[in-house]
Amino acid sequence: MLYQDTVESEVLVHKPWFVASIFTVVLAVFLTFNLAGTTVGELMRPVIGDPLQSGFYGRFAIAFAMAVVFCLNLALIGFAPLRVQIGVVWFELLLLFLAFFKSFDLSLPFIWKNLPFMITQGVVTTIYVSAISLMFASLIAIVAAIAKLSSNGFTYGIASFYTSFFRGLPLLMQIYLIYLGLPQLGVIINAVPAGVLALSLCVGAYMTEIFRSGIQSIDRGQWEASRSLGFGFGLTMRRIILPQALPVIIPPAGNMFIGMLKDSSLVSVLGVWELTFLARQIGQPTFHNMEMLISASIIYWILSICFELIQTRIERYFARSKAR
Repeated sequence: MLYQDTVESEVLVHKPWFVASIFTVVLAVFLTFNLAGTTVGELMRPVIGDPLQSGFYGRFAIAFAMAVVFCLNLALIGFAPLRVQIGVVWFELLLLFLAFFKSFDLSLPFIWKNLPFMITQGVVTTIYVSAISLMFASLIAIVAAIAKLSSNGFTYGIASFYTSFFRGLPLLMQIYLIYLGLPQLGVIINAVPAGVLALSLCVGAYMTEIFRSGIQSIDRGQWEASRSLGFGFGLTMRRIILPQALPVIIPPAGNMFIGMLKDSSLVSVLGVWELTFLARQIGQPTFHNMEMLISASIIYWILSICFELIQTRIERYFARSKAR
């Protein structure tokens, strides 16, 4: 693993050969796009004249100017402290995203009108489905992980078959099999329980390997010491093994929850009123698809950032507990 204090501090952006290489690549990239009709082309009008009539000369001038600005920006950022560099890059990328969204000529009044309903209905349903699915997936994963660590061939065979099957099928296929297939066997499940069941089984299969690797990371001597003290299997897992395995389990488990938050959009095919379903249903009748899709995308992004921050705090807490 590389750390900032162990990596050589040589700054490549201040090397002429590196800047020349970046300049060439950026120039070639911008030449592939015709920016004459954009705001950039209008800003270059005093230099190239009418951007729509300047031909290749105009395209090359615009691309050259953009490459120069990009390389100057890259070189200047390299002189700043690390946190400032990160903040500047985030700020510039956000400005680019805003400029990109502005090019769609979005109807902001339409967004503000429907945003409260998307949050109170769509976001709440998305978090509800994801949280319930994570709870069941964790329970399934603990049982399956213990079974895969067992020396009993029957339990190991069931657990390995479960993980192989549900990791081998697309999640959308599992949703369809549960929601459309089970009724043919006389088992009718509503849309939300079907989505939760599919997410739980699918994510539980992946989390099984996370729990298994976390439990296996604990030294075997811990098991032997607990047995010498007369602890049973359940008490050993609850008091000794799992508390030590949590720092190993939490980072990938947190990533799985963030992934599940986005995968929950697939239950929209069942008509569940989650974020993606509402974005499509609100946008299609009024032909404001981009407004709703972009709004839903930003909400997903904000939710992911919030859960990433929560995950970071939990990781730091267990890291401090382990250090003690």
